Amino acid sequence: MKRDPILSIKLPSSRGMETFAIHEPKNFERPQKAFNRKALAAAHVVADPLSAKDPWLEQAIDWDATIAYRRHLWSWGFGVAEAMDTAQRGMGLDWASSLRLIERSVKEAKAIPGAVVASGAGTDHLPAGKTCSIPEIIGAYEEQVAAIEQLGGRIILMASRALAACAESADDYARVYESILSRVKEPVIIHWLGEMFDPALQGYWGKDDHLAAMEVCLDILRKHSSKVEGIKISLLDKDKEIAMRRKLPKGVRMYTGDDFNFAELIEGDVQGHSDALLGIFDSIAPAASHALSALSSGKKEEFRETLEPTVPLSRHIFKAPTRFYKTGVVFMAWLNGHQEHFTMVGGQQSARNLLHFAELFRLADAAGLLADPELACRRMRHLLAVHGCA
Repeated sequence: MKRDPILSIKLPSSRGMETFAIHEPKNFERPQKAFNRKALAAAHVVADPLSAKDPWLEQAIDWDATIAYRRHLWSWGFGVAEAMDTAQRGMGLDWASSLRLIERSVKEAKAIPGAVVASGAGTDHLPAGKTCSIPEIIGAYEEQVAAIEQLGGRIILMASRALAACAESADDYARVYESILSRVKEPVIIHWLGEMFDPALQGYWGKDDHLAAMEVCLDILRKHSSKVEGIKISLLDKDKEIAMRRKLPKGVRMYTGDDFNFAELIEGDVQGHSDALLGIFDSIAPAASHALSALSSGKKEEFRETLEPTVPLSRHIFKAPTRFYKTGVVFMAWLNGHQEHFTMVGGQQSARNLLHFAELFRLADAAGLLADPELACRRMRHLLAVHGCA
């Protein structure tokens, strides 16, 4: 579809300030029926910029704006993956605030027909830097799982920094996961978060090699497949995801966590496809929803034409150091008017440079995802002014 330029703005690049033409946004339609892929968006939190709390030490959250963003995601047909990495879990959001967030999201979802929310349970309330025993880690997981289940929530078992730090072998991982899976009330999604997202998770499953680690994880899944709805792997490597997908026990879904290659993994091949649990869905919900509706109707060309332009944007947001992708996610939400400020929990709005934001703006325009170009330009100019580039 040809899109006419409607505005212009001067943006910084490695060559200096350059004029950039902004195009009219694409027209994305909300879904009329359920997708033929399971699709969850890992959602960000909206900080409270007027709080007197020290942003590096305490969480100040605008609960109303945060829950409003969940309603936005549900309206596009997505389930919400709550209190996950995208919500700055472990990078500004602690367990106490996470549980309050989960409680609010679960309550809100119950009032919206068809709304789905699954929430992260981990061990992040254990003291940082403390060497924990395996029983202590099992107890920490049990505490968070029980708290979420008591709220009526569904579980995503998050990777544990404490387990990665203290496990002596793959057997320790098996012991922990098998203990938790034997006790959960309903099947869970297991999240394997790679070290590119969190360096503290290097060597997860007791193996530095991803393929060897995969076999450890698969063995746990085979033994407890009745308690596992699916596994999300976030390794940013499509070949590894496909290899694991083809080995999953019957009934266990692969949820792609690959924010580099999600389009082709969701479409799949003759041997299968991935469902999706993605942080990038937070930023590209309208386009992703439209594409998934097209795929559900057998319109693969429309699926590709809609989703493929979002891939360069996602790869830019998730570029190394990947753990700072949350900054780009929140920046997109601000540009599109979903929050009134560009402030983050933990002061993480400072984690990317101005050239990164300028390129993100260009790529968002290329994907047709600047919903209100005049607002986006006005806000981009505010950011440029703060950096002395107005």
